[in-house]
Amino acid sequence: MGAPPRPADVDTGFWLWLISLPLMVIGYLVDAYTSSSAQTSVLVMGVSTLFAVVLAALVLTFLLLMRSGYRWARTLLTGGAVATVVYTVTSLFTVPRQPVAAVVFAVTGIIGSVLIAGGVYLLHRQDAQRFFIK
Repeated sequence: MGAPPRPADVDTGFWLWLISLPLMVIGYLVDAYTSSSAQTSVLVMGVSTLFAVVLAALVLTFLLLMRSGYRWARTLLTGGAVATVVYTVTSLFTVPRQPVAAVVFAVTGIIGSVLIAGGVYLLHRQDAQRFFIK
């Protein structure tokens, strides 16, 4: 008995997440570079960039594992999605930004959060539930 075929909801959820990943990274990096003071060292900027790259690589790895049917990867992505959406929404209204940085963060954050929320919804529908057996 083989693994069940991958439902369209899982593929669509995967692509929604994959599209949101660079958007959220761009928003984070623009926010990190523009909201810091002029005294911020190159080291701090480098660490921020490295953090974003490592986190994006982890999310991409979990996305590929989730697409292969691993339930625990879907669970970790769901938890990360909740944290990301909460952080983005609260940061939209509480952090003062320069106008261009505010627009970039708002556009990437809102679109990315909507895509992530849609992906999470699709990954928890009934057809998708049967697929996650590992």
